[in-house]
Order: sequence, then structure tokens, then C-alpha cells
Amino acid sequence: MDSPNPFQVSGLVDLHAHPAKRDSVFGVDPDEHMLPFGTTVVGSQGDAGAANIADYIAHTINQSTVHVKLAINASRVGESTVEGCFEDIDNIDVSECVEAIDRYRSHIWGVAVNVSHHACGATDPKLVMTRGLEIAKAADLPLLFGMRRPEDWSLAEQLRLLRAGDVVTYCFRRSPHCIVNQAAVLPAVWDARKRGVLFDIGHGTASYDPEVARIAINDEFAPDTISTDLQARHIGQTPRHTLPLVMEKLLTAGMPKEDILTAVTSTPSRIMQVSPAIEPGAAP
Repeated sequence: MDSPNPFQVSGLVDLHAHPAKRDSVFGVDPDEHMLPFGTTVVGSQGDAGAANIADYIAHTINQSTVHVKLAINASRVGESTVEGCFEDIDNIDVSECVEAIDRYRSHIWGVAVNVSHHACGATDPKLVMTRGLEIAKAADLPLLFGMRRPEDWSLAEQLRLLRAGDVVTYCFRRSPHCIVNQAAVLPAVWDARKRGVLFDIGHGTASYDPEVARIAINDEFAPDTISTDLQARHIGQTPRHTLPLVMEKLLTAGMPKEDILTAVTSTPSRIMQVSPAIEPGAAP
């Protein structure tokens, strides 16, 4: 049985999930799996890239009641293949991606760059990051950034590359990277926040650790945004993986209710430049 929602708002904003009606290996129908649980705006983490964004707009964005905005994948193929989207470095074509952003800018809020081992395969994550930053700077958009494990590339070095307004996701993960030690948030993470870098939950299947959340929140480091990373592997879970459920987990970890509400309404709305409300009878 789904747990009751203790939060009462007009509409929730999920910064990081995988809304897609087709052509994404992670995609779920946002009207079926998000809207019934209060999410009226959702951000896609890289489900489409320059080569398939037109189809994504036609079949997902234009066909959904939920307001979908895309963090365009730096890879031209997006998340359309079972292989990591950056395994072929030639799929990161800076000019092609910037041109796609210019053509479809009203549907795009950021650039998705995940330098994880899964996404990159044997490709050098530093090269992926370099090209992703080229795209983001040329298009004047923030990054939605997934970190690399520190034994490959130190977190401090990764975070120093980020700019004010860039968003680090999976921020309360335990492994393969972690932003806390046994008692506090790491200094490099605090330095990034002081420079204006933002931090997102991206709960996913294995990207939220309650003890990491407790340590960080106790150290007065709450996430800027709370998101589900809802994807196909969550469908059928009990309890159902929803944004209200993730909000409850943050409440249990000690995050104040008012801050939780801000993290699923005004802050992600500002980042994606959207309104959380859907007017009755409005077109998507």
C-alpha cells in the first residue's frame, strides 16, 4: 500500500527523472507514473540528445500533460542504447549539440553529463567533462552532473570544474562516491556550494543512503533539490517509487518540512524556469 503524503502543495517538481514515452531505455510515461502522485513538472536527465531530440519533443513533451523539460544529453544518442551513452566519444559532437539547443531551447533547461563508469565505459571521463562543459558554456546553460568514483578522479578536481548554477546529482550516494566522511560533509563539497554549485538527490535504485543523508543534514548541508531519478526499473516496486516517498525519506533524515517543500517546488522551478502548476484544461 502506498504511504500517505504528508505534504500539501499545488504541484511537485521533479528535477531529475526519465520521462519518455518511447526510445529511452530508462523511460517511463510521466502521465501514468508521475502525475497521479502530484508531480506536474519533471526534468529529463539526458533521455534525448541532438540526434533524437525532435522525436522526443514530438512523442513525449508534446504528448504529455506533465510539463517535461529536458537536460539534453551531451551524447547525440541520449539514453536510447543499452550501452553507456559516452562509450563512443564521437557521439559527443559539440557543434551539433549546441545547434540542437539553439533550435529547441524552449524545451531545454540544461546539459546532462554523467561521467560514471557505466556511462563512459572505457572513455576518459575528463574528456567527456571537457566536451560537456564546452556545450554548456557555448549554450549558456547549466550542467546536470553525475560524478565519477574518486579512485578514478578526485571529487575535489571534479567539483572545481563546476560553475555557479551547475547541479550535482546523486548527492547522498554512499558508493562509488560519497560527499561525507563519518561525521561531516567534505570540504571540497562545501567549497563547491559556496561557489554556487547546487546539489540534487537523484534517488534512483542505489543513489540514496539514509546515513549519508543524516550526516549531511546534521551538518546543515541539505540538498537544493529533491528528485526521484524515476526510471523503468522502479516500476512495480513496493512501496511505489514516487516523489512524495523520497520527500518522506528526507523528512525522516531530519530535513525541515519547509525546506523539503522548497526543494520540490520553487528551487527546481527556478532552475528549469517553469511553473509547478498545471491549469485545469490547459494544453501540455
